[in-house]
Amino acid sequence: MLKYILALGIGLLSTIPVPTQAAEPESCRKVRFSDVGWTDITSTTSTASIILEALGYAPESSMLSISVTYASMKNKDIDVYLGDWQPSMVADRKPYLEDKSIVVLGPNLVGAKYTFAVPKYASEGGVKDFADLQKFADKFDRKIYGIEAGNNANRMIQEMIDKNDFGLKDWTLVESSEQGMLTAVDRAIRDNKWIVFLGWEPHPMNTKYQISYLTGGDATFGPNFGGAEVFTNLRTGFTQECPNVTRFFQNLRFSLEMENEIMDAILNQDAEPKAAAEAWLKAHPAVVKPWLEGVTTFDGKPALDAVDGAIKG
Repeated sequence: MLKYILALGIGLLSTIPVPTQAAEPESCRKVRFSDVGWTDITSTTSTASIILEALGYAPESSMLSISVTYASMKNKDIDVYLGDWQPSMVADRKPYLEDKSIVVLGPNLVGAKYTFAVPKYASEGGVKDFADLQKFADKFDRKIYGIEAGNNANRMIQEMIDKNDFGLKDWTLVESSEQGMLTAVDRAIRDNKWIVFLGWEPHPMNTKYQISYLTGGDATFGPNFGGAEVFTNLRTGFTQECPNVTRFFQNLRFSLEMENEIMDAILNQDAEPKAAAEAWLKAHPAVVKPWLEGVTTFDGKPALDAVDGAIKG
């Protein structure tokens, strides 16, 4: 089923008609993003917004949960979501693929991972696999640290606990937020205490802390440490209404290094997301060129000239 759904999503990309036109209708000027509050998606949304502003669009972002994001796309209140992590979010998007209320582009990122992580000293102490957690339950205080309530990963973790997978029935899922979880991780590592938490890459946690990802979670998070690709989702109808900006989203590709660096500036250097993204783009101007192939400004002028001028400022 997963392969079918992914194939369906990717197949949609190849069938999207993107006719050439000199300029977009005024209704396309405002591009409405959903940002679910993860720093990686905030980073990519900010980066895309900077480019769109340079092209003459008026991007705006709303902080929404995953479930509200998809409902809002179905209701045509949100146009774009850059954070469709697969396969962990397959259940979230499935009904909207089935009723054809969203279109899947991408992936916009490959090589990501998403599963349980522990500090390196806990791994060296014997925790290398999900099955090792219960052996050291007291050292972990029988707690698994997740992110915001309602997140699909939290739901999967709670299902593991409810089903007593790996003997975790008396463990507790601690829900807070990405920042709340990282604060707990920071405190634990500073005090040399053991902690198990939801880890992922891209994220500066991978460079700020010495952490190890656990094997054994394939049934929950997928193989290769929850190996993932991140897709761009558009509301159905957007591709026909706004073909020029759709072409931009079709072209849009990020890298682990790029996202790690922008996220590090946000999380560890107190930079505002758009300022962090703008600084990265100024330092890496060549990355923009393939994003703009076949794209014009909102009013039909050369895209690369407009973006180069805005970035170099």
